[in-house]
Amino acid sequence: MKQAWEDLGTEYEASSSVAIGDCDCTQHQSVCSKHGVSGYPTIKYWNAGDKEGKKYSGGRSISDLKKFVEDNLEVKCDVKDPKGCTEKESKYIDTMSAKDKDAIAKELTRLKGMKAGSMKPELKQWLSQRLSILEQLK
Repeated sequence: MKQAWEDLGTEYEASSSVAIGDCDCTQHQSVCSKHGVSGYPTIKYWNAGDKEGKKYSGGRSISDLKKFVEDNLEVKCDVKDPKGCTEKESKYIDTMSAKDKDAIAKELTRLKGMKAGSMKPELKQWLSQRLSILEQLK
């Protein structure tokens, strides 16, 4: 479980809409008590504006956790309905939509190659956003 949670945190470290964290309840009993955590490990999640949080009861593998985040928590820019996109994402959609499929594939390959590199969190976030857009356009 611990490794899956750490891997999930790494996967979403550059996300603009998902934050993965943990709390050692043996060290921070008041925090855990405040949020109704009495058994360990307990996974809770909060949507924007949610004060109480909800208990997660799904699978504990990295694939189960990632699917839950993708389906329920992550806010993505949708190329077909860009109302949830940032201005920067919208401009990138316009730019890349004007290109042919080969140019999109080439850019996708280039950006995927950069994903493993070291970069500031805000740059990694922008890289993830562009990859998501390109995956939708290909």
